[in-house]
Amino acid sequence: MTTIGDRLHVTEVSPEYWRVAIDNAPLNLFDARMFAAFNVLMDRIESDGNLKVVVLESTNPDYFVAHYDLGYEEAPDVPGAADFTDWPRFVTRLAQSSVISVAKLRGRARGHGSELALACDIRFASREKAVLSQIEVGSSVVPGGGATEWLSALVGRSRALEIIAGADDFDADTAERYGWVNRAVPDGELDDFVHNFAHRIAGFDKQPLGLAKHLVNARAGVPSEADRWASNHAFLTTTTWPATQERVAELVVAGLQQEGDFELRLGHHLGNHDKS
Repeated sequence: MTTIGDRLHVTEVSPEYWRVAIDNAPLNLFDARMFAAFNVLMDRIESDGNLKVVVLESTNPDYFVAHYDLGYEEAPDVPGAADFTDWPRFVTRLAQSSVISVAKLRGRARGHGSELALACDIRFASREKAVLSQIEVGSSVVPGGGATEWLSALVGRSRALEIIAGADDFDADTAERYGWVNRAVPDGELDDFVHNFAHRIAGFDKQPLGLAKHLVNARAGVPSEADRWASNHAFLTTTTWPATQERVAELVVAGLQQEGDFELRLGHHLGNHDKS
């Protein structure tokens, strides 16, 4: 196992199949150092001639990635560092790579955690333990990592609005019905299911896998980098609004970004938080 920037642990199951475990205790918040690590990972993915499939998972059973870190530090002095405005480029690289990316969702994938999962080609979720949410509107911002584009394409306009405007938590079964994830799998079976799927892909020839992904991308209408860039900048604009800063400050006092019930049941608390 190798570690990238103390945020990602890469296990080469075989030359063709890697597992990447996200590790940023205690909540797996998406911060600038995690983004830098993903950029380094992407460099390695693109430069490896043998790799066919990558599985993203978490070391924390309660959080895949909780959400964007409110204390986000722009471009730290580490390998792979980039401003958050470079996120759409990362997603484009991942979507256009010949490697198949799979998100194994156990725990909470909210906000940018959901958007990281959406950036992957395929998503499998623990039926009992996965929670998905786009919490941004409940925090007085808008999604900035691609949720608007991906969800509109995957689940349709009305359900995308339900997810984004409602800012509530969704269980894996509902996410599966909506098309947010490929499958909800019983938690006790999830690890073996994802491993067997990835192992199966790893046994196929790389060239037809890459071509198949390219053709599906062309037919499916993968959201453009420009569209994701526009949403990214809309999110950053909302963070400057005084009402947003007031709302976020109240949520932090209530328990946002801290271990405890507020983060564990964030969808519930966002809808019931008294601003007065």
